[in-house]
Amino acid sequence: MIIGVPKEIKNNEFRVGMTPGGVREFVAHGHGVLVEKAAGEGSSFGDDEYLAAGAELVDTAEEIFVRAEMIVKVKEPQAIEIARLRPGQILYTYLHLAPDLVQTQGLIKSDAVCIAYETVELPNHSLPLLAPMSEVAGRMAAQVGATYLQKPFGGRGVLMGGTPGVPAAKVVVLGGGVVGTNAAYVAMGMGADVTIVDVNIDRLRYLDDIWANRIRTLYSSKQNIEEAVYAADLVIGSVLLPGAKTPWLITKDMLPKMRRGSVVVDVSVDQGGCIETTHATTHADPTYFVDGVLHYGVANMPGAVPNTSTLALTNATLRYGLAIANKGWKQAVVDDPALAKGVNVLDGKITYKPVADAHGMNYTPLEKLL
Repeated sequence: MIIGVPKEIKNNEFRVGMTPGGVREFVAHGHGVLVEKAAGEGSSFGDDEYLAAGAELVDTAEEIFVRAEMIVKVKEPQAIEIARLRPGQILYTYLHLAPDLVQTQGLIKSDAVCIAYETVELPNHSLPLLAPMSEVAGRMAAQVGATYLQKPFGGRGVLMGGTPGVPAAKVVVLGGGVVGTNAAYVAMGMGADVTIVDVNIDRLRYLDDIWANRIRTLYSSKQNIEEAVYAADLVIGSVLLPGAKTPWLITKDMLPKMRRGSVVVDVSVDQGGCIETTHATTHADPTYFVDGVLHYGVANMPGAVPNTSTLALTNATLRYGLAIANKGWKQAVVDDPALAKGVNVLDGKITYKPVADAHGMNYTPLEKLL
């Protein structure tokens, strides 16, 4: 199979779909890999490294899309990339379709085989291809929050760890999954007063067991959320419903009761966000105020640490990518139910129910198309 790795074109996105090490694995299995020139520079991988790994360097993304049978990316395809897709071509990347009707419509029209990293799901309901970026984003969320709490950046002027005789920052993490756990881990390490809110009692019990009295756990009820959020200096939104639009846990009418200069970092923004007033921003223009609360809504946070992120992402996606290339996508998804859940759009039809439900569109079970 011919694999294509174009340069990412989303605003301030410096990651790349595959490391030179990943290229070497595909080549070792007998596949050809086309890499757009300079695609890896933002992640500190030079063209010479890709050449040494066996890739063919290509001048333009357009040529990549024309020649490749499978496109491997990081972020959802932009409009010009969607227009380049052809029927039967495999797109293997993050899609996050539930909050993005325009992209969904474009992929339906393309007739491509669209496999989303974020909905590949193991029997234990874990998301192996979302996890590495969730780990990065969660750890970054605490760092970002600490930065924007500083007065020159618009925050309340609160130090995460406080000082002797001065209280630490109050950090509330909404959601105790991979993002929330990593956010709490870093915030706790910075000395903050951390509370994790989740609806899953078993998850809260687990977090309480591993961290004992170092954090607080709180059941996710409306009253508990309000009380915690109103007292918080920093709120980190890390709620996820796999493949579906995120519910709002903080509504617009709650903001006037929050502390002036408090900060919200909504990591779930790429699935719609768990804060009503959140909208997607970019690394170039990351924040804005609503009712005196500083909002950070960058939808590709791991793109700011692309070397770490690309290495972590390739570690996770390589196994499934090789299965698709070695067997063909049909046999790969038949053999692996986890990978089958990654197929979101096929033959112009939505094959992942939460996406169809989010847009009020028809859902076609993948099995009917196989």
